[in-house]
Amino acid sequence: MENLTVNDVYGEALYEAASSLGRTDEFLDAVKVMRDVFREFPDFFLLLRTPSIAPGERKELATKVFGERVSRELLNFVYVLMDKRRVGQFSGIVSAFEKKADAREGVSRGRIESAVALSAEQLERFEKETGKLLQRSVKLAPSVNALLIGGVRIYIDGKFIDASIRRKLDDLKETIMK
Repeated sequence: MENLTVNDVYGEALYEAASSLGRTDEFLDAVKVMRDVFREFPDFFLLLRTPSIAPGERKELATKVFGERVSRELLNFVYVLMDKRRVGQFSGIVSAFEKKADAREGVSRGRIESAVALSAEQLERFEKETGKLLQRSVKLAPSVNALLIGGVRIYIDGKFIDASIRRKLDDLKETIMK
């Protein structure tokens, strides 16, 4: 039997709710915004998790911050997390939700490193080419690593594609040293 964590259970429940409403992308975008707010304002996040503050006050605070930004369903989901004392696991729940949505929609997520920032067009081209290799839809999160000198490194689905100048120089050095 699959060993499910609390994050998986709540992530699955959130995915099922979003899917049944036909609003998976909307929910995913909104929970990522919420997660970013929690990361940027850790004191606010702590307040929502503090049991010494009355549940009604914590819910009111969440409503004031998120009420205009997220759907009523998502706000109710956060209320359930507060009631069950699971708000502290919000980031993991969002990750589980994202993985579930990706798996159901045939999307693989990975990371691409480049020596300089990629344009939107370049990123899209790398996503398409990587998708052709993996035979599925691919979304890559870009990051800059100046040590690469040029080219890219792609990490996705446990695979590593190194098309960097750094790797080519290292290969050349190894060949010369033999």
